[in-house]
Formats: sequence, C-alpha cells, structure tokens
Amino acid sequence: MTVTDPARAVPVKHDLRLVSAAVTAWLAALLGLLCGWWVAPLVAGLGVLAAVLALWRGRSVRVRAGAAALLVCGLLSGGLLGPRLWQAEHDTLREHAARGAGATLRVEVTQRPRPVRSAGYAGRQGGVRAVLVAAVVLEVIAAERPVPSSGRVLLIAPAAEWSRVLPGQVVTVGSGELAPARPGELTVAVCYVRGPPVHAGTAPWWQRAAESMRAGLRAASGVLTAEPGGLLPGLVAGDTSALVPRVEHEFLDAGMSHLVAVSGSNLAIVCGAVLLLLRAFRLGPRLRAGAAGLVLAGFLLLVGPEPSVLRAGVMGAVALLALALGRNGSALPALAVAVGGLVLYDPAMAVSFGFALSVVATAGLVLLAPIWARTMTDRGVPAGCAEALTVPLAAFLVTAPVIAGMAGELSLVSVVANVLAAPVVAPVTILGVAATVLAGVWPLGAEALVRLAGPGLDWLILVAREASAVPGAVLPWPDGWWGGALAAAVAALLVLAVRYRPARTGLAVTLVFGLLVLVPLRTIAPSWPPANWAVVACDVGQGDAIVLATGEPGRAVVVDTGPQPGPVDRCLDRLDVDRVPLVLLSHLHADHIGGLRSVFEGRVVGGIAVGPGRDPEWAWHQVVDEAAAHRTPLVELGSGDQLTWPELRLDVLGPRHVPRATVADEDGTAINNTSVVARASTPAGRVLLTGDIELLAQSDLLAADTELEADVLKVPHHGSRYSLPRFLSAVRARLALVSVGADNSYGHPNRRTLRTLTAGGALVARTDTGGDVAVLPDATGPALVRRGAGRRCSRRARPRRRNDERA
Repeated sequence: MTVTDPARAVPVKHDLRLVSAAVTAWLAALLGLLCGWWVAPLVAGLGVLAAVLALWRGRSVRVRAGAAALLVCGLLSGGLLGPRLWQAEHDTLREHAARGAGATLRVEVTQRPRPVRSAGYAGRQGGVRAVLVAAVVLEVIAAERPVPSSGRVLLIAPAAEWSRVLPGQVVTVGSGELAPARPGELTVAVCYVRGPPVHAGTAPWWQRAAESMRAGLRAASGVLTAEPGGLLPGLVAGDTSALVPRVEHEFLDAGMSHLVAVSGSNLAIVCGAVLLLLRAFRLGPRLRAGAAGLVLAGFLLLVGPEPSVLRAGVMGAVALLALALGRNGSALPALAVAVGGLVLYDPAMAVSFGFALSVVATAGLVLLAPIWARTMTDRGVPAGCAEALTVPLAAFLVTAPVIAGMAGELSLVSVVANVLAAPVVAPVTILGVAATVLAGVWPLGAEALVRLAGPGLDWLILVAREASAVPGAVLPWPDGWWGGALAAAVAALLVLAVRYRPARTGLAVTLVFGLLVLVPLRTIAPSWPPANWAVVACDVGQGDAIVLATGEPGRAVVVDTGPQPGPVDRCLDRLDVDRVPLVLLSHLHADHIGGLRSVFEGRVVGGIAVGPGRDPEWAWHQVVDEAAAHRTPLVELGSGDQLTWPELRLDVLGPRHVPRATVADEDGTAINNTSVVARASTPAGRVLLTGDIELLAQSDLLAADTELEADVLKVPHHGSRYSLPRFLSAVRARLALVSVGADNSYGHPNRRTLRTLTAGGALVARTDTGGDVAVLPDATGPALVRRGAGRRCSRRARPRRRNDERA
C-alpha cells in the first residue's frame, strides 16, 4: 500500500508484513475471551496453517517474511494464550463468586485506583464514593477455607480508605463479599469491600515517587479555580480524581474525553519536545534516542499501565530503537509489534475499549490522514491547515464504530471541537509535565508554570462547553456489535464517497431519504417547548429536576437541580425560564442539589427552600454557601405549608418524621426518607412530587391518611424497588414520570415498580428514553410530550379506570 507524506512529495510505502501476525494474536485472544478458551488455539492454528502455505507457495521475500512472522506469532498465541485463558476460565474462585460468598483476600494491586462517581451519595470530591482497584490474588479464604487461586480480581472499595493504594502494593482485604465478574474478561471475581485495607505493605519506590509527583501536580493546580485545576492533572497524568463532573460530561459530549485519558498523543508531545530540544543542541541520534527513552519510561511510570499508554509506549520504544540504529522506522510495523506483543503479554488487552480505540485511531492517522492531507494540499490548502483538519477527521471516522458500539451514541461536534482544541493541547501538556517535575523541588516554580497553562485550560473548557451545548451535538446510535457495524458501514461510505462516484451516489440517496422521510417525521412532531406546558421533567441524567410553570411568562418553580451543573441550566434555557421564584430541594443528596449553581446562571432566583433534613453535612454547607454567595434567602418548609402563584399551588405533605442519618446509613435510606413531599396543583392537574422517599416515609403518609391522589406522579427514587404497591395505588396516577439516567448502575427503574404503575392504569414516561418530558392540559386530562433526539412523540394519558376495573 502506497501513501504520500504531506511534508514531502515522495510516496511512502507501508510495510504490511507484521499486520497479519498482530491481527492473528488479537483475534485469538478476543475470541478466546468471548467464546471460550479453546477458540484461541484454534485461531492460532489457522494462522499457523496460513503461514505454512504462504511459506510453501510464496515467491517474494516480502511475502515469506510476513509468513514467517505470522508463523512465529501463531505458535506463540497457541502456546501462551490457550493455557492462560483456560486457567482463568476454570479458576476455583469463580465458584465462590457465583454463590456470593464472603472472603478474606491478600492481593497485589496492579493498577491505580479508578474513581467511581456516584450521583446520589457524592461529597465534595466530585461524586467519588468508591474506587475500582484491579489486583491479583495471592491468598484467599472463602467459606472459612483456603481457595487455590492466582486469578485477577476487581475490588470495589470505599474511596476514602482505598484511593491511596499504589500498584505493586500488597494489601489484605479483611472482609469482602464476592460477586461474579463480567463475562469475557480475565477477571475471575469482583469483591465488594466494606472496610479499609488491612496490613498494607509498602509500594515499590518508583511507584511512591510517581505518586509524589502526581500529588505535587495536584497541589500546584490548586492555584487555579476548580474546573481548570481539576482538568490539568487529568490532561497530564490521567488523574481525574479532582475533575469537576460538569467538565467531565462536557468533554465526553464534545468528543474530547481522550484528552483526559492519557494516550499516544501525550507521549508523542513529551518525547517530541525532548527530541527537538536535544536536536537543537546538535546531539547525535543515539543520545537523543536514549534520552527520549528515559523520558518515555518515566512518563509511563507517572501515568500508569493503561492499555492505550502501553500501546503508545511500545510503539515509541520501537521508533526510538530505529532512530538509535539509524534506520528509517515505519509506524505500521511499530503498531503491529505493539498490538501483538501486548496481547500476548496480557490477553485482557484484546477486549479493552481503550486499547481498541488507541489502535484504530493510530491506524487511521497512519493510513488515511496523510492521503487526505496530500489531496487537500494539492488543491491549494496550506499544509498546516490540511494536517490540522485531516488528523481529527481520520481519528473520528475510524473510532466512530468502536464508540458507537460501546456507548450507543456519537458526538457530531467532535471534529470541530478537536480542531479548535488542538493548538493549546501541546503547550498545556508540556507546561503540566514541567510543573510535575518541579513540584517536588520548587513548588513556587511549579505554580508559576500552572498559571501559564491556565488560559489554555480555560480555552479547552470553553470549547467543550460550547460544543456540548450545540443542539444535536450527541447523536443516539444503536449500541453493541450491530451498532458498531452500522457505524463502520456509514464511515466506509463517507470515505469512499470522497473518491468514487457510486459511493457518492449512495451517500446522496441516503441524504435524500433523510430529507424526504426523517425530516418530515421530525417536522410533524410537536415543537419544544410545547405551548401551555405545566410541568417538565428535565433529562439531567441520574437525578431529579422538575420545572413547574407559575402562569407568568418566563417564570417557573424548580424542584431539585440534578447531579451536576449544566443539564438543568440547558433545560431551563430551552423552556425560556429567566426567573425562578423558588428552588425547592427535596433532600440533600448530590443527584438533587448538584446543579444548584447553574440555576443562577443568567436568572433571578427568589429563594431556596429545603426540608427539615440536614444530612449529609457537606451538602447542607454547600447549599448554605450557594445561597449566601447569591444573597438568596434560605427557608425551611414543613408539613402543612402552602405556597401559591397565579397558576400554581404547592401543598407540603411531608416528611412527617425526620429520621437521623447515621454512619451505618451507607445506602442513604434515612436521607431519602427526609425528602419533601409536595402536591402541586397545575392547569394540567395535580402532581405529586415525592423526591426519593422509600418504604418508611411512604408508610408514614399512608398511616396518616394523607390525601395522595394525583393525576401525575413523580415516581419516588427514580423508580427504585423500594416503593410500596399500596402507596403507588393510592396515588391513582394517570401519568408517571421517572427521572432516571441511562445505563445507570443502580438498576433504576425497577421492573416490578413499572409493572405496578402500568397495572394501575398509568402511562409511564422516562427521561432516559424520552429526554425532557412535558405535561400540559388537554380536554380529556393531562397530555404528555416527550423531547429527545429522534424520539419526539405526543401521547395522552389513558383515562383513569374506575375502582371496579382496577387490577
């Protein structure tokens, strides 16, 4: 295959001899993990057979060299992958995990803890309540008996006690509960850890040194505000522990999340800067390669053994070796060596999305970007602009199938956002790395470098924020294998359309179909916001945000604000709300108060109302600080209170009792039961707002003979299983609004709860599947309008059944 380097007029031939070997190793490990250990040696055997045939019948030296590489890789794949996958598949610990047995484990940590952001029970650390710790079992006792196992386990542990463990550290899990691991992985069990690590050993000195450097960078980043200060460690070292959730979501929607997941681009920037600096001092290629190799090794230790980083590290080592030997290296053989070697070393790489994204993105940059850049320069586009456009475009097209299959969505603004972000990524990264090195010996110098990086970080946040706010920025897409295949077909059609007329014809037919069919379908769908809306459940992810119209233009009451700033702000913008007479916070969990700050952005807020609960303490202080910062009165509502506006009345029904949260209240049940329960009287009917009340609070309301009947029910606690069927039946709702995040880890909404609602005659609307949901008055009762990407539809609530017709 021949491409042209845009910087030169001579064609460059890619060396494909190692590609088949790398593909064989990757495919053997992938199918062995997904289908069974025996598939790995089968695929390897087929590769060996193909290599033997090629050696027998091949005539050219190039073909025979490629066949020899395939033969060696096939033999290694069959000899190494098969036994490892068999051992992991038949590990004794899997049986105990399937029974949910308790266990005491002694493990060696293999990766840095990864934060798990919890929407409902977050603290000031950005929602990090637990961490994921990958480890290898050294000893394990389950069911009071030693279990022979040396498999991999994943610890889900409290962040406060486990966030400081380091790779190479040997720790003991005093008490844990085993659970089955996900299929298709080398991990043999998951362990839910309750307490801190017991008998924690000492990590290797190089890991302690790397952690000290990361801590120094975090401390130096404190001179910036929260958003850029949390972004810099993620950009430099992949440390997202202080990353503000709003920024994290905006980077994801804008297709810029790769910037905080350290990959080959970071290594290229750092090593490239070192090579250029040493070249300016006229040092020889071997000295330059040696120095860059040391920097490469140090950077790998700093960021940790992430799959994408290891791939880039192996590729970089191969390229530096070629430089030291005075040979012209090729990116494609280096990529093949990295893929084959890493998959043989760690078969789990084969099913890592990060590894797959890194590999296909690199392949796209090597194979497609130079051709497109040369084509553009031939048509008069400056070389720098051509490269700036083709690099993110090629990366987007080749990674789109993987992202679509994994996430079920595509960012349509990714290319433009990355083009705008590209000019500042390298300077900010270099400044951040320099600050990391200086932080331990000269903190003031490190802080000065961080301040220099501040404007660049602000620019990245601005680009992500504006790009993610573009209507239709994220396109819903079928997930899984079929969704990935469909995205691959579309990407291939786009690539071919650039060169071939039949492909352009097919693309034109697709566009005409969209204009004639899809656009009219969206046109006849109701506009947003619908006229005369009375209630809107905003799609804010795994959290609540309800907007109640007051009957005055531009004014509405907001009940809860979602898990983070941003989504509720955009929802209010879509509704043209610029005055909020009251923000009612049902209770103080993060998925209800996290977006409070963004309600104030560009709006006048009359007051903040809370219930009698004051737990968790950090959340109460956050609300108090927010109210003080905006000089907004803070009031407490209690049972029997009433508030009125021209077309809205709120009657507070509960809580009737306020349970005190304790340290043992790990699941937040007591705090949920402090939720304010209110009935809103609107032109569309009565709406029962329930916060996250669970069994105890629901029983209290029933025992007090509270008038619960309403036309619309905001389903308690995102539709969790902790709802009494008798409570749901007492409401007799015609519409049930479930505010819930897509693919949440809590199992919300619960199927039994949904069946109870539908059996009672309620039409259920969910924000995870329908986006923002509006309720408006209709001649026969409340009507429902859903807003969502490609999913707008309007339906009326079914007439309420009579008592003798109820199930």
